[in-house]
Amino acid sequence: MSNGTPQVSSQDSGQQIDRLADENALLRASLSDARARLDELEQLADGDMLTSLSNRRAFLKELKRVVGQAGRHGTPAAMLYIDLKGLKAINERHGRLAGDAALIHVARSLLGLIRSTDMLARIGGDMFALILDHLDHNSAIETGDRLARCIAASPVDLGGTEISVEAFIGVTSILPGDSVDEVMARADQNMARARTGF
Repeated sequence: MSNGTPQVSSQDSGQQIDRLADENALLRASLSDARARLDELEQLADGDMLTSLSNRRAFLKELKRVVGQAGRHGTPAAMLYIDLKGLKAINERHGRLAGDAALIHVARSLLGLIRSTDMLARIGGDMFALILDHLDHNSAIETGDRLARCIAASPVDLGGTEISVEAFIGVTSILPGDSVDEVMARADQNMARARTGF
């Protein structure tokens, strides 16, 4: 005798469970795809298309983290601005592709000279920036001097023509109580001093 409620067979119940399991699997796959796409977009947003280094946006995020760490724990760290000399002349004399080749060459050279824990970024034009985490001031200055020497000693090969590139490097320690703007301003001032020799 029926009480008015529809009867669900065990077969129908099993089919509903299978359908829900399939829908759940599809949702999980869609979510996984969306996360992968989001990661890819994040990498594109944080990367420099020419050199494959981090860009200014990613650099500022990391600098903010390191400045906060220095403020909380007094961890030694430093920031370097690296300004290439002569890139404009390379562009004018040999074309923009040659200038791009010089930027790529310098980026690869720098990556080969720093620690895996350091963060190197191209922050615009012929400007690079470097964060040296867990490094004191004197060691940071020595690193800056070494990088400048190595860049000068490693000319760019433009199809058989070798062109030297020089770099002016401004070094500053990241001190407890610093803001991101203060660190960047000091590094910029020290780079200007390196450029003028004062």
